[in-house]
Parts: sequence; structure tokens; C-alpha cells
Amino acid sequence: MKLVILDRDGTINFDSERFIKTPDEWRPIPGALEAIARLNGAGYHVAVATNQSGVERGLLDMNALNAIHGKMLKAAQQVGARIDVIYYCPHSSDTDCRCRKPLPGMFIDISQRLGVALDDVPCIGDGLRDLQAAAAAGGRPMLVLTGKGATTLAGGDLPPGTLTFADLSAAVDAILSAE
Repeated sequence: MKLVILDRDGTINFDSERFIKTPDEWRPIPGALEAIARLNGAGYHVAVATNQSGVERGLLDMNALNAIHGKMLKAAQQVGARIDVIYYCPHSSDTDCRCRKPLPGMFIDISQRLGVALDDVPCIGDGLRDLQAAAAAGGRPMLVLTGKGATTLAGGDLPPGTLTFADLSAAVDAILSAE
């Protein structure tokens, strides 16, 4: 099975320093959902792994998070895209959990659920934590410059072998052209 793991905020949709707390605040980055559809068309399964500490902080509840994900899935479906699984960590950075990126817990869970080894699986995100989790899980870290990606790039300390792209669409172009 071919798999790509994506971060959500800043990679698929516009991010907000005040968190995405309602479906109305969730807005896709132009071309991102279409890029997912192109992955699906090439036989890729798509998983999302997203830190959502706003849940533990009380900024949104599980109903709101599920509604946001429902909107994302519906918007994807409307352009012919499919997201196979969504994993999220509801914990803040103060909590000792195995799932919060930069730890690879969500990636390992996705691997086990889908029965796919993560060796060289493209893992695309806009934050250093996304890239660190990908590298720790054995995936191929890919940075997009949307969201906080430009700041992440400027900060340096990227995992070895990290590739950089303007946005999700450009990252998908590179994945598909390498086949």
C-alpha cells in the first residue's frame, strides 16, 4: 500500500495562532485538496496526523473537532479526494503522552492500523515537530512553506534529508514525478 501522512493546520488548511476552533475557521489552502485527490488517483492512501492541544486547553471540545474534520472530509470529497484516517493528539505540550508530535506515536499508530511500514513514507508538514516525528518514525520528512513553514525553514535544525516545497501541491508533484 502506498501511503502519505499529512499534517493538517498549515499544510492542508490555513493555520491560526488562535487555533482552528470551529468549522467556519477551517479554510483549505488553495490547491491542497486537489493535491490529495491527485495522490488518491495515483493509488496513495492519505492519513492526517495533527496536534490539537486546543482540546485539552478547553478552546474546543470533541464535538467541534469532529465537526471541523467532517468539514475537511466533505470538502475533500467534493474535489474527488479521500482522507483515509485522521489521528489527532488532544494533549498540550505539558502532558506526558506518546502521541504529541515531535514524538512518533501517531505515525506508529497509523502504520499499525494500515499495515504499512513507514520506511520512506512521505510525511508532509509545516512545523519542525511534524518533521521530527516523521524522521523518528522512519518516514521521509517533507516541509511545506505554507503555514509556519517559512519560519521553520529559517530556524534550521531540520532532520537530515528533509525536502522543502512551496506548498502541498508542489510536494505532491515531486512525489508523483519520482514514481
